[in-house]
Amino acid sequence: MHVFRRVIFSLPLVFFLFSCSVSRKIHKMAATQLFSDPVFRDAHTGIAVFDVEKNKLIYDYQSDKYFVPASNVKIITLYAGIKFLPDSIVALKYKRTGDTLFVIPTGDPTFLHPDFDHHPAFDFLKKQTGNIVVSAANRKVAAWGKGWMWDDYNEAYMAEKSVFPIYGNVIRWNQVRDSSSIAAMAREEAFIYSEPDINWKVNFSGDTAAKVFSVQRSFDENKFFITQGKELNVQRETPFITHGLQSALELLSDILGKPVDSTTMGITPEGTIYSQPSDSLFRIMMHRSDNFYAEQTLLMAAGQEVNVLDDQQMIRYLLKNDLAGFPQKPRWVDGSGLSRYNLFTPRDFVWVLNKLRTEYGMNKMKHLFPGAGEGTLQQLHWDNGAAIYAKTGSVSGVWCLSGFLYAKSGRLLIFSILLNNHQGSANHIREKAGLFLSQLAGRN
Repeated sequence: MHVFRRVIFSLPLVFFLFSCSVSRKIHKMAATQLFSDPVFRDAHTGIAVFDVEKNKLIYDYQSDKYFVPASNVKIITLYAGIKFLPDSIVALKYKRTGDTLFVIPTGDPTFLHPDFDHHPAFDFLKKQTGNIVVSAANRKVAAWGKGWMWDDYNEAYMAEKSVFPIYGNVIRWNQVRDSSSIAAMAREEAFIYSEPDINWKVNFSGDTAAKVFSVQRSFDENKFFITQGKELNVQRETPFITHGLQSALELLSDILGKPVDSTTMGITPEGTIYSQPSDSLFRIMMHRSDNFYAEQTLLMAAGQEVNVLDDQQMIRYLLKNDLAGFPQKPRWVDGSGLSRYNLFTPRDFVWVLNKLRTEYGMNKMKHLFPGAGEGTLQQLHWDNGAAIYAKTGSVSGVWCLSGFLYAKSGRLLIFSILLNNHQGSANHIREKAGLFLSQLAGRN
């Protein structure tokens, strides 16, 4: 019988013991479904399976080793968001002085984001007849996280972080062809427009033979180069350079139809405007694995708890306080998992998932995490009576899945599978891991 000599959960003088028969069965399943496959056999793998009812690990394979977790980091960010953000997101704070409205931004990523139909903060600003001045005091935010891949700057998943996001900090470029007009199709005409409409530089390629509609932004300025494709209706999202507050002020001025200025003067707020229910943001973040929402969630949590939009301060605070009980102290550097500097163990994820469960309940977790056939688990379908609610994570050579697994018997398991340095396809790994988890759920 194997004995864990490190207490994983906050129960004094408790050792977590394997049930030899259960452990043996799971080990056999892992050997058959996972480690017989060269993709898993040749990679670095860590697995932890925790039985909630028995309050112990029932399977462990290198679960105390460190791995790059990719978007599994969003599980940690989710905890920070639930812990420190109110039920509705604080969109902005404000103070009136004479005919001037001073606005203090909070990092709310939903401001004019098309994911949401109702925008209370924008409606509030639109009603203002006087001057609007945005305060940048004590609110400097690095556009990218530590260890982000700089050459992915043009990809939609790497929108910049900022103190005052607008439109999700991306421009949505649309190409539409009139398929009902034979003449237009013969001339290969395409209507291309942006959401929002912008005054930044745009150049168009003269190449009409390209099959794919593409948008390339200059690395160091908001200048866009567009090549039309053959698609009838297509959209591309391209991050813009925030330049701190500058781009937000330009775009906000355009839509309000009047100048919006900024100040570095500190402002003591007298009022607060709320935007969306926080859970609506968390649910999209977890189902879509939205990097931008995750980064801004960590920044907003910092604003609420340490009174400055600084994700690094927030990470240090959490690791010293609410998350001081990690079984292995992680290296945590961002909110989304884009950075390969992040290092966590499978036991870390089992621990924080159990903390989410005990502090906020499984009904909330079922709502926020995608289930089989939903979000990033869309391609996972089971018919064995079991249920899964989990978070995926993947970058090149990394595939991870951590979450909650309801066995066919109704027993709740918490698991984490972290796979690093693999050379297989995500589809293949997903299929193999799905079979392992399906069998695990069917036998418990």
